[in-house]
Formats: sequence, structure tokens, C-alpha cells
Amino acid sequence: MAAGGRQEALALYKALLRESGKFTSYNYREYALRRVRDGFRKAKSLTTEADQKRELEMAKESLQVIKRQVVIGNLYRSPALVIEK
Repeated sequence: MAAGGRQEALALYKALLRESGKFTSYNYREYALRRVRDGFRKAKSLTTEADQKRELEMAKESLQVIKRQVVIGNLYRSPALVIEK
């Protein structure tokens, strides 16, 4: 992966982690964080540039979905779970 692509991927990874951490629900937050980490670990082994680009585009779409879901989650909050207290 080119240096610019690596920096873009790293910035996207950080943004995904940051946004995933904003979920108010513990279960959604942990699920999103796990999916982001697992997805980037899997994508680390991709060798062709076309595959890497496709994964980056999918990650960008996922970031938009997470942002929307965080807003919706904030509108309809549920009480904190015992594990969060």
C-alpha cells in the first residue's frame, strides 16, 4: 500500500474507532469496536491495490452508517446496563 493510502487507512481506522466509541449502548459500542478491529485485521493481509481500495470504500460507508446510528441511538437512549455502572 502506498504511503498516502496507509495514512488514509490509519485516519479512517481512528475515525471509525472514535465514532464507534460514541454509541450510548454498551452492546452496540462493543460490537462496532470489535467489527472495526476485526475488519482492519482482515484487510491488512490484502495484497492487490484494487482489493485495498474496495475495503477502504466499504470502511468509509461504514463510518457514515455508524455516524447515523450514533445520532439515532442518542435520540432513543436506554438505561445503562449493570456492566456499565
